[in-house]
Amino acid sequence: KPILLHGHERSITQIKYSREGDLIFSASKDNQPNVWYSLNGERLGTFQGHNGAVWCIDVNWDTTRFLTGSADNTCKLWDCETGKNLNTLDVKNAVRSCGFSYSGKLLMYSTDKTMGHPCEIHIFDVSDSSQMSTFTGSGEPMMRIPISGSKITSAVWGPMEEYIVAGTETGEICQYDVKTGEKIHEVREHSKQIKDLQLSLDSTMLISASKDTTAKLFDTASLDHMKTYKTERPVNSAAISPLQDHVVLGGGQEAMDVTTSSTRIGKFDARFYHLIFEEEFGRVKGHFGPINSLAFHPDGKSYSSGGEDGYVRVHYFDQEYFDYRFEF
Repeated sequence: KPILLHGHERSITQIKYSREGDLIFSASKDNQPNVWYSLNGERLGTFQGHNGAVWCIDVNWDTTRFLTGSADNTCKLWDCETGKNLNTLDVKNAVRSCGFSYSGKLLMYSTDKTMGHPCEIHIFDVSDSSQMSTFTGSGEPMMRIPISGSKITSAVWGPMEEYIVAGTETGEICQYDVKTGEKIHEVREHSKQIKDLQLSLDSTMLISASKDTTAKLFDTASLDHMKTYKTERPVNSAAISPLQDHVVLGGGQEAMDVTTSSTRIGKFDARFYHLIFEEEFGRVKGHFGPINSLAFHPDGKSYSSGGEDGYVRVHYFDQEYFDYRFEF
């Protein structure tokens, strides 16, 4: 039986585990990100200060700092332990994706292309007080990468902090060099908007979830397309298991079309595929609406899904899941 976490009034936008996996961070279209114990689902606290939907979150390597990007045109840095807001980075438009680099020394966020302002990636050095201080500093990033073409919908740090991998509204996946700001590489394997990008545990593989009803597996460094996982509905999120050769996909129809269909058909299931054989071998029911975000526990023994219904569901795998072997 899954643990149901109900602390949000509106649909979930993103969930993240801390590196040890003891905490789950969740963000939603209400303005308060939450943090929970992953073991029993107890809510540890909330981060209060945003005035709009929180689109993206990230937590650093040693779980001391927490980053949130919101539709209220700010990106905020928090102290994980106390919930205190340390910095507020003001932007001209909504922040769509954000993340800490592996060391936690750099942070980046990407902005929307609205109100006549272009889509940009901003990179900050967390330890540099002139960049981070909202009172004394200029609040200017150390690197500003303007994005020509369609806006970025999801972005993650590549390994070794050398580049950022970004997915766009029209389906391209691009790499941007952190030092020069140039676009190093671009592939176009998807035909529609990319909703989510996630890395494998060792950062060698990247999985993309797209509105074109597929999730695809790429080599992170070369962006070579390796595998495709097909469904019948838009995929909102996909994650790679750190333990088994498995991926999980979540999605469903657009939220506005949901009332015209029954939940029994299995439109909103989390679907498990074999990483290599691309075959679906299991589904987990539960949500009353599309799944917006998925994340595996770092030990691979459980996973969480956040849906349009505002619930986060934490599923612990049965022993059968670990015993299950593909015949080949």
